[in-house]
Amino acid sequence: MIIDTNEVQDINSFSSSRFEFIKEVYGIIWILIPILTLVLGITIGVLVIVWLEREISAGIQQRIGPEYAGPLGVLQALADGTKLLFKENLLPSRGDTRLFSIGPSIAVISILVSYLVVPFGYHLVLADLNIGVFLWIAISSIAPIGLLMLGYRSNDKYSFLGGLRAAAQSISYEIPLTLCVLSISL
Repeated sequence: MIIDTNEVQDINSFSSSRFEFIKEVYGIIWILIPILTLVLGITIGVLVIVWLEREISAGIQQRIGPEYAGPLGVLQALADGTKLLFKENLLPSRGDTRLFSIGPSIAVISILVSYLVVPFGYHLVLADLNIGVFLWIAISSIAPIGLLMLGYRSNDKYSFLGGLRAAAQSISYEIPLTLCVLSISL
C-alpha cells in the first residue's frame, strides 16, 4: 500500500485548522462567561433590592406590596421595565428634538464604556490600560452632560431646572467617589 504524502498533509492541515477554530471559540466562551456571570449577578441583585424596597415600604405604610407580577411580586421590576420600553416617546414641540434624543444616549453610553477598564478576572480585562482608574473616572463623569442636555434642549425653564438639579446631584456623588478612588490609587 502506497500512501500519498499530499493526502496526509491535507488531512493534517484540515484537522489542525479545525482544532484552531475550536480553540478560538473555546477562548471566546471563557472570556464571556465571567462577564455574563457578573452582569447577571448585578442584575439579579438589583431586582432583589427593588423588590425588598417595595415590600418594606408597603409594610411601613401598612398596605399591600407588589403581589400580582410573578410569585410574591418578584417580577414587578421586570414588568415596570417592560412598561417603560413600550411607553410613547414624547418629544418637546418647541425644543431641539435631535439633542433631546442624544442626551440619554450620552448618559448611558458613558456608563457602558466605563466597563472597558473593569477587570472581570485575573487575566480578563477588556482594555488593559495603565490609566484604568483615571479613564474610568473621566468617562463616568460625562453622564451629567447628557442630563444637562436633556434639560436645556426641551426649551422649558422647569425642565432645565430639573436637568440642572439632576446633573448637580450626579456631580455631588462623583466628587467624593473620585476622591476616595484617587486616594487609594495614588
